[in-house]
Amino acid sequence: MDDSTNDQSVPQDKLVKQKTDTPKKVNGVSIDNLPDLLTVGEVADLLRVSKLTIKRWGKRGKLPAIRINARGDRRYRKEAVLWVLGIQSD
Repeated sequence: MDDSTNDQSVPQDKLVKQKTDTPKKVNGVSIDNLPDLLTVGEVADLLRVSKLTIKRWGKRGKLPAIRINARGDRRYRKEAVLWVLGIQSD
């Protein structure tokens, strides 16, 4: 009996795992759609912590802030926020 007639192997192209183009989401927010600089409120919502916690992390160096304008409003780099989340940015 010829073994090739009973061969029920799966074709190689079916074994290759296809890369999905589904955007990564964190707490329901697509990472791809995040701006390069985030506000205190945006970061707090994303990380699910209070705004005060985000400001404290900035003072301690855990999540460095960029100060903008004369008021000194804080902005946070998207890459730094993703690093805190343990996500490598592309």
